[in-house]
Amino acid sequence: MIITIANQKGGVGKTTTAINLSAGLAYKGKKVLLIDLDPQANSTITFVDPHSLTVSIFDVLTDKAGFEEAIVNTEIENLDLAPSTISLAKLERELLGDIDSHFKLKDKLSELSGEYDYIIIDTPPTLGIITLNAFVAATHVLVPIQSSYFALEGTDDLLETIEKVKYRSNPSLTLLGVVITLHDRRTALGKDIVEQIKKVFKDKVFKTIILKNVRLEESPAYRESIYTFAPSSKGAKDYLSLTEEILSRG
Repeated sequence: MIITIANQKGGVGKTTTAINLSAGLAYKGKKVLLIDLDPQANSTITFVDPHSLTVSIFDVLTDKAGFEEAIVNTEIENLDLAPSTISLAKLERELLGDIDSHFKLKDKLSELSGEYDYIIIDTPPTLGIITLNAFVAATHVLVPIQSSYFALEGTDDLLETIEKVKYRSNPSLTLLGVVITLHDRRTALGKDIVEQIKKVFKDKVFKTIILKNVRLEESPAYRESIYTFAPSSKGAKDYLSLTEEILSRG
């Protein structure tokens, strides 16, 4: 299963979800590859020292290196990483004029010949060529939506893009589900927004809701997933629950 985590809005917990879902699946004994397709490289920084990198996903997508050359091991058993660097921001310019530019990642993934149970793709908060590559390569899309007043703003564009990719480039692409993030259950507004999201996405909304949690915000700064940084925290329990839901849907 190849899961692209996407939302063109920033600050919705997309990278937090990519990091902790990948780690959660690895702890469940699944062989996992996390692909960091965000030029900000926050997923990468969580697991490796960026200064130690000689090859990144940018080199793979521009035919300067093979996938195996880019992949690095993390300290978590069963979890590998295809890291990003700021150079990925140049990808659109590099692929300009390439008629099959949106198939780059899909074609390169064929080099891995099914050695991973799950591939998780973290994407930037845009709907450009990088995210398009992630949609074309994926079997499923996971959409984190922040529990906030503007939660559903922009989701029409996202869903329209997914439908266009299904129609033109990847007919098997499926919406795995929507996960509500950064939820404050103490407020009436938060409860109203959850109901609004459920009304729009119905059974596609995961039962697990990721609550606001300071430990979740702190863990990347210490280069750890929530499971090692604060294993007894609410954030760890929420992401473990989400992991189990995804395993059941898979």
